[in-house]
Amino acid sequence: MLLIEKISDFKSSDIPTHTGIYLYKNATGEVLYCGKAKNLRARVKSYFSSQHLLPIKTRRLVAQIRQIDWIIVDNEIEALLLENRLIKQHQPKYNIVLKDAKTFAYIALSKDAFPRIFSTRKPTAKIDVFGAYTDGNLRRELQKLVMQQFKLRDCKTLPQKACLNFYIHRCSAPCIQNISQNDYAQQVERAKTLLSGDLKDTLQLLKTEMKNAAAAQEFERALEIRDQLTRLQKLAQKQIVDTQNHQNQDVLAFRRQGEQMRVVQFCVKKGVLSGKQDFTLDYQDHIAQEFLMAFYRKNPLPHEIIVNTAIWQDDVEKENLEAFFTKLRGANVSLTLPQRGNKLALVKLAEKNIEANLNEDSALVDLQIALNLPTLPHVIECFDISNLGNEHIVSGMTQFVDMKANKKGFRHFEIKTVSHADDFASMKEVVYRRYLRLLGEKKTLPDLIVIDGGAGQVSAASEALTELNLTLPLIGLAKKQEEIYLSQTTEPLKFPKNSRMMLLLRKIRDATHDFTIGYNRKKRQMKLRDEFKT
Repeated sequence: MLLIEKISDFKSSDIPTHTGIYLYKNATGEVLYCGKAKNLRARVKSYFSSQHLLPIKTRRLVAQIRQIDWIIVDNEIEALLLENRLIKQHQPKYNIVLKDAKTFAYIALSKDAFPRIFSTRKPTAKIDVFGAYTDGNLRRELQKLVMQQFKLRDCKTLPQKACLNFYIHRCSAPCIQNISQNDYAQQVERAKTLLSGDLKDTLQLLKTEMKNAAAAQEFERALEIRDQLTRLQKLAQKQIVDTQNHQNQDVLAFRRQGEQMRVVQFCVKKGVLSGKQDFTLDYQDHIAQEFLMAFYRKNPLPHEIIVNTAIWQDDVEKENLEAFFTKLRGANVSLTLPQRGNKLALVKLAEKNIEANLNEDSALVDLQIALNLPTLPHVIECFDISNLGNEHIVSGMTQFVDMKANKKGFRHFEIKTVSHADDFASMKEVVYRRYLRLLGEKKTLPDLIVIDGGAGQVSAASEALTELNLTLPLIGLAKKQEEIYLSQTTEPLKFPKNSRMMLLLRKIRDATHDFTIGYNRKKRQMKLRDEFKT
């Protein structure tokens, strides 16, 4: 073990060059991060050299490291397996643990004489399971359709008499011997075919039954079947079906966005796309590999994992990852980076979903790039001053989180230290009061501060931050020319007025102005009411 009191104490020569696992710990011995490396010395050294180039999350990690431990193993597959076990054991803060990831539900059929259909999050050998379904609405709709079409029971124990489901044509009532065990078993097999993703046979069966019912003038029955057919066709439209594929696949698309990594995961069960899940992660080195390991500690492994980018450095590393996942699953798992065909189409679809998510906060990305902000400005706070001569000097502050107004974060201020109309002094006071309070309460500070005003207001707000020893990103938005003023420059910046970032800034500035004016108006009305009473 290597002990370091400060970063400058680190000496890479103390660490072996073997393949193995490294553990970063804080002063109390708590494991902060666990990683694997083909060459321990080279990997650990990369954390302590050129730190200004490291992602923010990694810099925070390095600042806390006081102990470095390692375990040498024989090969990279052993390193992967040991890393997986140690992460499960220690749940390190800086590893991707996905603690909040939910366990997806399955549609299940019991294995007794008259199997029942139900949902479960705990698949076992005592039941037949289909899924997992990442889309809960899709799972419930499919389960309802199976019950209606195949009349399967959903009761935990067979009752003594028929329940409501029998009378509304959702159950064949084996409890009262309304159906033989053999006929019920046939219905169960048809249900399994549908749940396995083979919609074609069920669609054809429903069409035939509908025609037969209509020919026999059983019109109510024909209408019921038609409705079932419509629901199933809509269900099929929600899915991408590859009738040639009989394996389970996961499709994962990764996209870096500043200091974050966006991930979209598609779950494809025997050719049927059964749902997707989105993740946003703090970016760090080797994040794609680490995400896969964290994800499959919580979720079942498929036959094939399809990715949009090579998460391995060479063929040997790819083979090691496949061997690791194969050992976890107990059956073969392959990693694929497709170049053409249906698999590439699935990857493109996953990437399209990422792009849709990016477009939602593209204005924030534009802001970060244009203003050279250290992080994506998820939380923006904006200040304005309002007065009527030397009376009713007030301020308003709005808070926007991910471009949406957080009304609970809005604040009014009555100016206490300024007795006359002085926007600069008033702005300095409210900015100082706001962030002095946040510091005292140890609450999260905003990613960007916007001032309704020009160079003078920005300078006053900057003085307040300096007195608090804060270096928060700060800009001013002047109304006349819609120019942006920075605290460290004298010349304003100009951007297209109808660009996404400028539209967002104006929306925030105008909301703050209205909020502040409203408070000023309220104060004047209160004064008039008091004068009228006297």
